[in-house]
Amino acid sequence: MTKVPMSAALIIACTLSVASAQAPIESSVVKLDPGLDAVVSTDAKVEVLRDDLGSTEGPVWIRERKSGYLLFSDQVGNTIYKWTPESKASVLLEHSGFTGTDPSRLGRLIGSNGLTLDRQGRLIICAQGDRLLVRLEKDGTRITLADRYEGKLLNGPNDVVMKSDGAFYFTDRGSGLRSPMDRELPFRAVFRLKDGKLQVMTKDDPQGVIPNGIAFSRDEKHLYLTNETEIKIFDVQPDGSVANGRLFIDLSAAKGPGTADGMKVDRKGNIYATVPGGIWIVSAAGRHLGSIVTPTRPTNVEFGDADGKGLYITSGKSLWRIQLNSPGR
Repeated sequence: MTKVPMSAALIIACTLSVASAQAPIESSVVKLDPGLDAVVSTDAKVEVLRDDLGSTEGPVWIRERKSGYLLFSDQVGNTIYKWTPESKASVLLEHSGFTGTDPSRLGRLIGSNGLTLDRQGRLIICAQGDRLLVRLEKDGTRITLADRYEGKLLNGPNDVVMKSDGAFYFTDRGSGLRSPMDRELPFRAVFRLKDGKLQVMTKDDPQGVIPNGIAFSRDEKHLYLTNETEIKIFDVQPDGSVANGRLFIDLSAAKGPGTADGMKVDRKGNIYATVPGGIWIVSAAGRHLGSIVTPTRPTNVEFGDADGKGLYITSGKSLWRIQLNSPGR
């Protein structure tokens, strides 16, 4: 492990005001199955919380006694923001994904991407520009958890989820690199980090299908993985490895620019998958219940608020929220 002290300047306490009741964006909820009624109302609207950032991603809800707050990444701004239900937004961490001085091999998306928590409540960061999986200590110190596989630099961690045994599973794509030629690993993969050991769970296939969003089923018997146009499902083995990858649901009917991205699983096992044009809500049985239609492609989602009924959505320069009928967490 590498310990890198972080100067106090990287955690900024200044608070930026943001309107609490901006007009809803142009959105709609489309019901395809009666099962959607228990999840979200067809008259629910998406509200704007922030609309002035670079490229938002990786939302994670932090629980506190009364309510909690949301953390999310701005990949272009190289920053992690904190948003509270009191409608205040503040910078939690600068240089969140790239701490170097030479960005010549990087593109626009140099900042952090996916975020999650470990069992001690510490923030786990996909540091895309630095090509690291990082843990942020309570005192602000950054601990490098993974940087190389078989001596070669990671491409750039993209999304991460923790299993109940403390292992981290993350996708490694290299989205922050300027050119694919800058990759040292000849493949994109899902890695597992357990007890300091990094293992490949699955790689991109010969057709170039690249792993992206990642999530576990509620019972952790299955691992879901998005690529450009589908969600795949894997069986989680007793030793934590994954096997028998197969199609869970085809997302190619989602039309619009971009590809499928992050996802979350609610307490009933429904999957909320971000796709071109919105969010597909899919039952644990693989039934498309309906969609939240949005004007731009969302990148990820997270359940939050005191009642767990707030669905937070990252999309481009924006952070949105829509109210659900049942708690997601």
